[in-house]
Amino acid sequence: MQIKVSRADGAASMRIGFTDQRLTAHGGLAAWSVYVQEIGLREQLRERLPHRPSSPNAYDPTDTALGFIGGILCGADKLARVAHLAHDPAVAEVLGIEAVPSQSTLSRFFAGCTRAACESLSGLHAWSLRALPERAEGYTLDLDSFALVHEDGHQQGVRVGYTRKGLKPCHRPIVAALAEASQVAHFWLRPGNTACVSGAATFLGDTLARVPASVRIALVRADSGFCSASMIAELEQRGLAYIMTAALRSPVQALCRHDDSAWVKTEVAGLEVQEVAHEGSRLIVVRQRIAERPHGGGKRLLEVPGYKFQALRTNLPASTDALAVWRRYNGRADIENRIKELGTQFGLKGLCCRSFWATEAACHLAICAYNLCVGLQRRLGSTSRAELVNLRWRLFSCAAVFSHAQGRATLKLAVATQRARSWWLALLQRFTQPDHPCDAIDGLYARSPRHRVVSPTSTA
Repeated sequence: MQIKVSRADGAASMRIGFTDQRLTAHGGLAAWSVYVQEIGLREQLRERLPHRPSSPNAYDPTDTALGFIGGILCGADKLARVAHLAHDPAVAEVLGIEAVPSQSTLSRFFAGCTRAACESLSGLHAWSLRALPERAEGYTLDLDSFALVHEDGHQQGVRVGYTRKGLKPCHRPIVAALAEASQVAHFWLRPGNTACVSGAATFLGDTLARVPASVRIALVRADSGFCSASMIAELEQRGLAYIMTAALRSPVQALCRHDDSAWVKTEVAGLEVQEVAHEGSRLIVVRQRIAERPHGGGKRLLEVPGYKFQALRTNLPASTDALAVWRRYNGRADIENRIKELGTQFGLKGLCCRSFWATEAACHLAICAYNLCVGLQRRLGSTSRAELVNLRWRLFSCAAVFSHAQGRATLKLAVATQRARSWWLALLQRFTQPDHPCDAIDGLYARSPRHRVVSPTSTA
């Protein structure tokens, strides 16, 4: 058939037909498939998944899991949207699976996951950390709890709990992440009416037991929701350094109301500190003058207008002065970015099954996809970490044609310029030749002729 297309020089006609060629909009996932084959993801999934199908016609459970992860990478945030990827006639070949699973297949797959299966799948996060290098100064472990809002509230574990939007039906996960690596070390899903600190000490112990021996935890950071006697005792017993915000309750507010003589000025304009001993640790109170630091963190007190206050509890030695403690804690804010990325780009906000453990299993696979995306960029030598939305545009969303040319599976990427093709060749050769020069994710801005193209071997 013909349609009319509006052009600057007037309307033009265009013919529309159909093709039997196997085309995919996600040919760039070939780089992902090479990477997960190299690190042995399929073997890890086979070891950890509980499914043991007896029918010879059943899908391999590892194919279902890999298809789900592939759907997440392509932008799906619900099981139905993962299944929609089956309309792409070649993406299953690119992912190396038999077929993209349907919604009903995915529902049955996750319904077969029990608590024991979720505990096994959670080991994928620690497994993904094994490639991290040792650091003489150790790694920083950040803890946080957040809400996954599910308005219908009909699934297991969805309870009314506190969220940024008020009291809403939700789940309340707890997560541990390594700040220097931007990777998730551990994750638990919890009912929505769970308090931040509930089970936090056990979660911390579970996390430390799972991380590889090469990943030495030197500092733990958390917000005021975790600053409890049980958590402090757990950290002290394990000999871990920590920095946590303390709630601005009456004893701390009394310090906030001290006159100017009690406050010590710092090299940061508008920021002053005072420090006291508190239950065997250091309590550092920070005040920031709003006029000089309008975007500074902290809370306002009606009794002391014009300032924002923040209290930090730590067991770091006195050689780390109060300002240095404040600066070290500020890096914890990056875990909020990781949580936001997991929710909006890896589907955690939309993954909610009828069974609580099915939901947790789906979350574990989505977080596994996140960790491996970070690992893929590290493997390619990228100097900066790109979020998934950028990976899709720069890497995964590359149109391609799949065929069996002369009896051999062939994927032809639709890459127009010679320099962009050289970039792709350099990227793929990186897996077979580790020392091959590659500008990795940072170099793929070659899509538009208006931008200067940088070749993979260029030093520009």
